[in-house]
Amino acid sequence: MPAYALTALDDAERTGGWHLVRRALGLQAFGMNVVRIAPGTSIPEHDETGRDQEEVFLTLEGEPTIVLDGERHPLPQWTFARVDPQVLRTVANDGATEAVVLIASAPRTSGYE
Repeated sequence: MPAYALTALDDAERTGGWHLVRRALGLQAFGMNVVRIAPGTSIPEHDETGRDQEEVFLTLEGEPTIVLDGERHPLPQWTFARVDPQVLRTVANDGATEAVVLIASAPRTSGYE
């Protein structure tokens, strides 16, 4: 595998609204994808307990809402949210325009300090 990788977002493999950035770059230490969320829709609600993964969400475009254990929080453009594995989460787009969100994740046991 090469020592580096470059990709444009639109060149990454897609499945639905998800850009599979992790695959495009060949990431092995952490997960990273970009999701486009149409108005009136949301990503699947989930937790990361089984994988013990912390997740970070960053809104690149739009004004979605992150829902954490049922509590709604605005996540406007250039806002980060860090979520522990056990928290049930989803990102909803109640706005009139598409929201674009970067999601990065890694196991808490990855050892970074």
